[in-house]
This record gives sequence, C-alpha cells and structure tokens, in this order.
Amino acid sequence: MIKTATLAFAALLLAGCGGILPNSGPAPDMFTLTPKNTFRPDLPAVAWQLVVEEPLASGGVDTNRIVIQPSPVEIKFYADARWSERAPRLVQTLLVESFENSKKIVAVGRQTVGLRSDYNLKSELREFQAEVFDGSKTPTVRVRLTAMLVKQPRQEIVASQSFEFTEKARSGAIGDVVLAFDEALGKAMRRAVEWTLLLGKDG
Repeated sequence: MIKTATLAFAALLLAGCGGILPNSGPAPDMFTLTPKNTFRPDLPAVAWQLVVEEPLASGGVDTNRIVIQPSPVEIKFYADARWSERAPRLVQTLLVESFENSKKIVAVGRQTVGLRSDYNLKSELREFQAEVFDGSKTPTVRVRLTAMLVKQPRQEIVASQSFEFTEKARSGAIGDVVLAFDEALGKAMRRAVEWTLLLGKDG
C-alpha cells in the first residue's frame, strides 16, 4: 500500500508540474560552416605568429541561433535550427583553420593556447543574418566582419578593414540558407586572411 501511494503521489506531482521535466520534443538540426582553403597564388609566406581573438558581436548575433530578419529593425530566429556553437566562436574557429590552410604562416591560434603572438587579429561580427526585407521567400545572407591587426607587444594598431558580402540562397529551405551563409562567410574570411598576411608581410 505504501508503494502504491508513493507512485500515485509521484504521478500527481508530474501531472501538476509539467515544467519540472525537460521538453522531450525533437532536437533542433545542428549546422556548421567550412574554413577556406584556396587563396590568391601570390600570397606571401610570413615568419610571425598570430592570435585570432574571438570576434565581438551584438546580442542578436552572439548566439548559436540562426538569425533571420524580416525587416531592418526586427530580429527572428529559425525555430528548429542551430549553429554548432555561438556564431562569434564559430567564426573564430574557422578563421584559425583558414589561416592554417593557407600554409603561409608560422603559427596561428586562439588566446587560450598560450601562443606568444607577434600580431593579434581583433574583429567584430557586425552582420551575420539572413534577410527577407523585400518580402521574398528566398533570403539573402549578409556577413560583415570588421578586422583590426594589432602589433604586439606594444598594442600598436597597424590597420583596420571591413569585409562585407551577400549571397542569395537558392530557396527558403534551411539547408540552402546555410549554404548561402557558408559562401558569404567564406568570401569574407578569404579576404581577411589575404589582407592580414599582405599587411604584415614585412613583420
């Protein structure tokens, strides 16, 4: 009788407090993007080390949710899709891999690896969203990455540059939207890598 009463009490608690248990609905689809591995043929090799810092980002972008804007002043998110990590962290990872893929730099990494850098690449992810401003069902992806190259150890700003690209998705399906993100971000990262290596070619 005691066991029966205990089970009945537990069932009553679960029925009245549905928020206690986690939502057992389907998990969102997870997406990632790819680093660049092709660059201009005359890209110089450099003999210095680089730390790529995590980009700054506004609250709407600093998330693992995929942003879609129906207007310039409204932010929404795809309901059942996520990036594999927060967008700024994802971009940092891909930038590091892109620099490595260039095979033109002695060493590159994050701050956390303890790399003693000659330069730091600071950046801000100012645009990272799909847009349907014109009411179209086919989004246009916009990526804008503002970069600043800082010479160490004096924290001397060498130069800054903004890289902005848009890419029209083939359709409104999330898979096609992610491919448009991959294309637009890839162009921005290629330009950022080339700009950095050309700017610091003399060390």
